[in-house]
Amino acid sequence: MATSGAELVQADGGFAALLDAAQAQARGLDDDGLLSLALPLRGGDPLALLPQLEPTGGDGFRFLWDGTPGLCIAASGRAHSLELSGPRRFELAQRFARLCLGRLAAEGQAAGPQQARPRVLLAFGFFDAPLEGTAEAVPGVQAVLPRWQLSRHGSHSWLRLQRQLGGGITARSVAEELWETARRLEDLSDLASPALPPVQVLARTAWQERYRLAVEQALALVEERRLEKLVLAVRQQLDLSEPVDPLALLAPLRRSQSGSCRFLWQRQTGSALLGASPERLLTVRQGQLRSDALAGTAPSSDGQALLASSKDRLEHELVVETILAVLAHAGLQPRRPRRPRLARHGQLVHLHTPITASIGALDPLAIAAALHPTPAVAGLPRREAIGWLRSLEPFERGHYAAPVGWIDSAGDAELRVAIRSGTLRGHQLELTAGAGLVRHSAIDQELREVQLKLGVLQQQLNLPVGIGQR
Repeated sequence: MATSGAELVQADGGFAALLDAAQAQARGLDDDGLLSLALPLRGGDPLALLPQLEPTGGDGFRFLWDGTPGLCIAASGRAHSLELSGPRRFELAQRFARLCLGRLAAEGQAAGPQQARPRVLLAFGFFDAPLEGTAEAVPGVQAVLPRWQLSRHGSHSWLRLQRQLGGGITARSVAEELWETARRLEDLSDLASPALPPVQVLARTAWQERYRLAVEQALALVEERRLEKLVLAVRQQLDLSEPVDPLALLAPLRRSQSGSCRFLWQRQTGSALLGASPERLLTVRQGQLRSDALAGTAPSSDGQALLASSKDRLEHELVVETILAVLAHAGLQPRRPRRPRLARHGQLVHLHTPITASIGALDPLAIAAALHPTPAVAGLPRREAIGWLRSLEPFERGHYAAPVGWIDSAGDAELRVAIRSGTLRGHQLELTAGAGLVRHSAIDQELREVQLKLGVLQQQLNLPVGIGQR
């Protein structure tokens, strides 16, 4: 696979400068090379403009990474993609990203503004591979170099188009497509985010009794010291009165979850993963890595009680110690603050310890492979906990609590843990939430925590909460 990129073109250079750059780069490509062009854009909200990026006859892929007021990325269509399962999925995704982005960086793309860099987008499954015969199973990893990428940081926006040459696609046609789309998007720069129409929740699946039985079994394992911790999740299905646009569900989260990263991964038309993750598996910026230990949850009004809770402090410290050990085993020298702090995300508050290190020459996805899944979403010991999750949870986790994010042409990366998330399929919205079980956990308290997480997410999605169950 041969790839290359055009130098970033300044707006005052006009179309002639864009065309010159496109033709210069195309001359160095193979017949089926990939041309990557970028233009600065005046204004525009990637969340609002994402529907305008969808290519005619496209494959249905859409992606949103909304860290507003930080980095926001909207992407659609596939220029190249990878889907696979198995224990080497992180390694092979890193190799795919290196192949896709390496030549782009060599052509000067990585030297441009951070928000303008080409990115490979990533969505992992929680497990290496789905169970055979599982309906709506997701691969162990999906990696996409998108056709369109609109990125914004602060007041600066860039639009990127990546097209395979050949079959009537030329350097000129790619330059024209990018130029015309950029001008059209600038005319739509005041476009508002999609609004959620009045929608009712017609029914919700009951989960409490089945979850209580699973928690009892899990706590028996913990009390017998066969496990130190297990994070057991529940899934609730909501039947909606009409299909809704996932972007309309995400838009309100900017207000209620401003400290989280909102995300959308739409593999194909009709099914979308969406959420607002407060948990950073890892971020890499200029060789510096950060990972978040986030475990222990309470209503936002109970922050001081959370800090004083011996159960929650124990649960949290297990996560901190594991992340530190993983990074140290990889040859890094991780640093942490002495005590956890409170991180408020909407109506919930969490115990939070940021952990930092210099990543050196290590690949970001190699570190991610060692970290995932952390004890915040699986348990300890990891291998045994994963086995019990397969046994005790009556559903396939899919993307829930798995890494989702991106890696760019300079080697910077960010992966969030897909918690506070759901999957939207037409009239149905599936929400998943979990609670960490350690010694002396109280069953009723864990049920209340899961109920709180499910209810808060529904409120933040502007969905009515008090409808009956089925």
